[in-house]
Amino acid sequence: MVRLDTNAREAAELLAAQRLPGIIVVDNEQRPYSVLPASQVVRCLVPSYVQDDPSLARVIDESLADRVADKLAQVTVRQMLPDEPAELPVVNHDDTVLEVAAIMARLRCPLVAVVKDKDIVGAITAPRLLQLVIPH
Repeated sequence: MVRLDTNAREAAELLAAQRLPGIIVVDNEQRPYSVLPASQVVRCLVPSYVQDDPSLARVIDESLADRVADKLAQVTVRQMLPDEPAELPVVNHDDTVLEVAAIMARLRCPLVAVVKDKDIVGAITAPRLLQLVIPH
């Protein structure tokens, strides 16, 4: 979990170190506020003009590409989240696997926060859910 005012680079480092598909963002009361998907962090690394024309990425030298990650140090997690409040990807601690899958599918979210009495007690990632649903 990270807070809204956590440095975006710290959040990105946590995502990378733990190989997470996303990270739960909490407010000052440690309540779920949002989920920051790793794909959104990657999106912030790529300049908008390169997103618009991916062929430009080929002409950008690696030293500039390395500095792109440094811009995350000047951004908070709050700034990386969408402006419009979205439905929270939260499930209850006693929800079934199918209920969890339904929330992930509907919200297109790679992880959900698990709560009990409004407190976060854990998280479920899409890969973990798939492990439960698809036997070896």
